[in-house]
Amino acid sequence: MTDQIFDREAFAQPLKFAYWVPNVSGGLVVSKIEQRTDWSYDYNVQLARLAENNGFEYALSQVRYIASYGAAYQHESTSFSLALLLATERLKVIAAVHPGLWQPGVLAKFIATADQISGGRAAINVVSGWFKDEFTKLGEPWLEHGERYRRAEEFIRYVREIWTSEHAELNGDFYRLHDFDLKPKPLSSPERPHPEIFQGGNSTDARGMAGRVSDWYFANGNTPDGISEQIRDVTDVATVHGRTVKFGLNGFFIGRDTEAEARDVLREIVDKADREAVEGFGAAVKQAGQSTGDKKGMWQDSEFADLVQYNDGFRTGLIGTPEQIATRMIEYKKRGVNLFLLGFLHYLEDVEYFGREVLPLVRELEAAELERV
Repeated sequence: MTDQIFDREAFAQPLKFAYWVPNVSGGLVVSKIEQRTDWSYDYNVQLARLAENNGFEYALSQVRYIASYGAAYQHESTSFSLALLLATERLKVIAAVHPGLWQPGVLAKFIATADQISGGRAAINVVSGWFKDEFTKLGEPWLEHGERYRRAEEFIRYVREIWTSEHAELNGDFYRLHDFDLKPKPLSSPERPHPEIFQGGNSTDARGMAGRVSDWYFANGNTPDGISEQIRDVTDVATVHGRTVKFGLNGFFIGRDTEAEARDVLREIVDKADREAVEGFGAAVKQAGQSTGDKKGMWQDSEFADLVQYNDGFRTGLIGTPEQIATRMIEYKKRGVNLFLLGFLHYLEDVEYFGREVLPLVRELEAAELERV
């Protein structure tokens, strides 16, 4: 069990919800099961508008550059994110980006423009990289694990500096800035001084980086005790640096009217897994994680069934009836989770089901918990 102390003030903030944008083909599970989901722009516009009317505040566009593990086709994340921003009114869209494949000043300029024309709804997810071929086939060097995170941390320091300073300066090992004044800058407010900066990762390097520079830490699917450990590690680093970090947790949502129905769907997904693709993905990501000094990289303890949903989404346990899922979400919220990043089998149907059947229960349980304490 966790030794975290219940923070009533933090708990009073409603849970936030994000969804994985299906901007790559193949859906969110590496399985031959039917997925009523599409990677096209028109489908995604329909989905984004539906999502912002069913409780979703954020959407995360995926980044893939070449075919891999079920994702044969991929729309580029930043341009796709801008298109979704322009097609919606309230949704905040997070574009996943790779240091090493983006020059940070160019990316900062692009996001500043997107932020201006969307009314302050652009954000980034800085991905250090796990797929070696994406770098080497584009002719870029593949750094070892610790160096990828050092570069990613410097990348974040660069974009934050250029977004907030009129005389931006940075003298790093990977990037440099010399009296640079970006105009126009992104929109700014006391609550949001610049576009929000997200990151993922499970390793000690990732946790330390999140505590030092990121606004949000995305965790792969995990148990309540597992996420408590990650939150504690990141928060300890953040406290030393006088910072506060918020936490998002990946989860694959299978909500049905009975638990048996939901479990049958999960069983079918795994039974119909594309075994060759899952095993190839597992080999690639475990190699990346094993390169960490302490072997605590992402996917290190993931089993075959976990890897069928490529961010361990089944492990979060958002599978069952609306009441079971809402209760599970509140348990995670008590551990410090601020946001759920959800994936779905049949996006349009499942997002609407979430908004109609699950979200009201989450809000009722939040209110009841605050009354109780």
